[in-house]
Amino acid sequence: MKKVAILGASGFAGGELIRLLDGHPHFDPVWLIANTASGDEVSSWHSFLSGSDKRTFISIDALDLNEPDLFVLALPHGESAKIVAKLPENAKVVDLGADFRIEDKAKWEKYYSSEHAGSWTYGLPELGTNTQKVINSNKIANPGCYATAIALSLAPIIENADLDSISVVANSGTSGAGRNSSVNANIPALDIDMYGYKVGGVHQHIPEIEQSLSKLAKKPVSISFTPILIPIFRGILSVATAKIPPSVTVEQVRKWYINSYQNSNFVKLLDVGAQPSTKRVNGTNNCEIQIEIDKQTNSIIVTAAIDNLVKGAAGQAIQNANLLFGYPEELGLLDIGMPI
Repeated sequence: MKKVAILGASGFAGGELIRLLDGHPHFDPVWLIANTASGDEVSSWHSFLSGSDKRTFISIDALDLNEPDLFVLALPHGESAKIVAKLPENAKVVDLGADFRIEDKAKWEKYYSSEHAGSWTYGLPELGTNTQKVINSNKIANPGCYATAIALSLAPIIENADLDSISVVANSGTSGAGRNSSVNANIPALDIDMYGYKVGGVHQHIPEIEQSLSKLAKKPVSISFTPILIPIFRGILSVATAKIPPSVTVEQVRKWYINSYQNSNFVKLLDVGAQPSTKRVNGTNNCEIQIEIDKQTNSIIVTAAIDNLVKGAAGQAIQNANLLFGYPEELGLLDIGMPI
C-alpha cells in the first residue's frame, strides 16, 4: 500500500479524499492533517464516518515529511506553496488548491493578488495529451471545479467555435465555497435564495479555463463567466454557449464529442433528449454532457454536470494519483456514487 498524507483533511474536499481513499486498493490515508482540528476525532467533522472510527487529526509538525509516498493538499489558496517548500524535492504531490495552476504570472497576480509560485502539470487528464503529462510528472495541479466542468464542455468544439462568443453560466452548490465560508455558515438563509457572485469577469477560475482552452485552440481564448450559488450542498451545472457556423449540424457535433471522449472512463455524452443531472453525478467522478444547437442564433449550447467535491476536487485528485503511480486511472473511482 502507498501511504498518503492528506493536508487539509477537515475540509469538505478533505472529507471526500478520506471517503474515497478508505476504499482504494492501493492508497492508505495514514496521516490526516488538520492543524486547527488537531486531536479531534475525524468522525466529529465528517459525519459519514462510523462512530467506531477513532482516527484523529494530527498537526503537520507531527509528520515526518520523508515518510509519505504521496501528499494530497486540500488547503486554501496560497497555503500549498508554503508547504511544498518544505517537502522533499522528489515528493509526489497532488494539489487541490490553485497555487500551481496558472502559468502566466501577471494573470495569477491579477486574479489572486499574491505572489506567483510557478506552475505544475495541469491535472485534467481528458484534455489533449494531459494524461501522458501527468504520468511523466510528480507534481500535479488539480483543476478547479468550475474549470473542470467548463473545459470538458467546450474542448471538443473549441476549434470550430467563434472564440469571441463564448459565454458560460454555472450553478454551484454551497460546498464549493469551503467549510469555513460565510455561505456555509448561513445555510438556512440560502435555502430560500440563489444569487450570482464574483460577477463581471472577476472569478479566479477564468484564467485557468482560458489557459486550457487556448492551448487546445492554439490561439487566445476569452470567456464571459457568471457563477451562481444555488441552494444545494454539492454539484455544478454549467451551461456554455458559443457561436458556430450555420452549416454545422448536431450530428456532426455529437461525433466530435464522441471522438473526444470515447476512451474516457468518466466523461459521458448523454443520449439525445437526456439532460445532465447533479443528482445522478452525486458522489461520482463522472461528468455528464449534453449538446443542443440553437438554429435561431447559430449557437451551440453545452450543458454539463459534475460533483464539485469529486470530479471537481477529490476524485480527480485520485484519478491523477493513480496515473502518477502507474495504476489504471479509474481505480477506486467506479461505483462510488451516493444515494440520490
